[in-house]
Amino acid sequence: MTDITPNDARKASNNATTEAVKRSLARRNRKQLVLQGFGIGAIVIAFTVLFILVASLVRTGYTAFVQTHVTLDVYIDPAEISEEGLPRGGFRDVLTAAVLDNLPGADPEEDARGVRNILSNGAQFQLRDQIVEDPSLIGQTITLTVPLSDPFDQLNKGGVRRDTPEDQRRVDNQEMAWFDALDEAGIISTPFNIGLFTNADSRFPELAGLKGALVGSFWALLTCFLIAFPIGIGAAIYLEEFAPKNRLSDFIEVNINNLAAVPSVVFGLLALAVFIGWFGLPRSAPFVGGLTLALMTMPTIIIATRAALKAVPPSIREAALGVGASKHQVVFQHVLPLAMPGILTGTIIGLAQALGETAPLLLIGMNAFITSAPTSPFDAATALPTQIFIWADSPERGFTSRTSAAILVLLGFLVMMNGIAIYLRNKFERRW
Repeated sequence: MTDITPNDARKASNNATTEAVKRSLARRNRKQLVLQGFGIGAIVIAFTVLFILVASLVRTGYTAFVQTHVTLDVYIDPAEISEEGLPRGGFRDVLTAAVLDNLPGADPEEDARGVRNILSNGAQFQLRDQIVEDPSLIGQTITLTVPLSDPFDQLNKGGVRRDTPEDQRRVDNQEMAWFDALDEAGIISTPFNIGLFTNADSRFPELAGLKGALVGSFWALLTCFLIAFPIGIGAAIYLEEFAPKNRLSDFIEVNINNLAAVPSVVFGLLALAVFIGWFGLPRSAPFVGGLTLALMTMPTIIIATRAALKAVPPSIREAALGVGASKHQVVFQHVLPLAMPGILTGTIIGLAQALGETAPLLLIGMNAFITSAPTSPFDAATALPTQIFIWADSPERGFTSRTSAAILVLLGFLVMMNGIAIYLRNKFERRW
């Protein structure tokens, strides 16, 4: 029988411990790899879903950024349009005659009604405004580029399939032949649709634009900023720097955090009852929308401001107090400037969130059909989210692409605002 020495026993124990550690390390490495795999998988899924979303919006909405036009030589017939009769006149008949001039096979008597439908309803008003501005054009021939109506615009963009049975198409074979004749004549063009940004809403898809919604969103966000920013910062400074730490301040802090999580529709109901019901403010006005969004944004600004103030090292306060500065001077001359980058970042993110809110604006009536852009915060208007809601609910096919285009515009603004917030944070943030 071989005796086991204490040294051998220690070696055996060390070897066993080493093996146990290796097995434990291998298990931890496997768990780490699994965790990393889950993390990478989650990121891949998130980016895939985001890519699918954006790709579907681009595929559906890119056609709205171009518009089909026709360029016509229009004879301003004095028999149809007279200087004395302006702004009335046979503008539509004059345009129809110009189209017929490019369709030799069309009968001016029998086909005039069908040919008239090729042009957008807004074409006659475009001609009217030009003649009212310069009545000397009567009796002359002018070159005018006007948009086509939505069915022919969709035909040019591929939204109307040519192989679809005629009874299931919005454009029959004769109208399709007329469009092809105009296209062969080289007078059909598809320029960038500037009207998407310069026109207000319209019942005709080819004339509908986002100007009213953009201006309405601007006034609403401006009102929101002017109210929520100073009040939110003031409340945060008081709670963080001056308020005594007691049950009341704790109660206020808890409720501010709760308000940040309240559904936006609740703020819409509050605005409907208070601002419109009690105060009698105008319905559908961006000013009321801005007040509503300010109620939503204020808790976010307060929380972001308090976090930015807490991030300033106590040594800054102590140093300022040590050289004789008052509490007021410490806060407003030392702490607040250092916390301002974080405050601005939180504010911009809060405004970006407010820009995309729909429910509270719907409840105060900012989804009305408004055909002109507001000139003040008290005029009736829509906003970008509510305009998207209106177009998504419209039955005309042309509004489908415009809905996706409006979503892309809204996403562009949101990305830009978040980009500004990241830039301000990276440029002015101090690391302690």
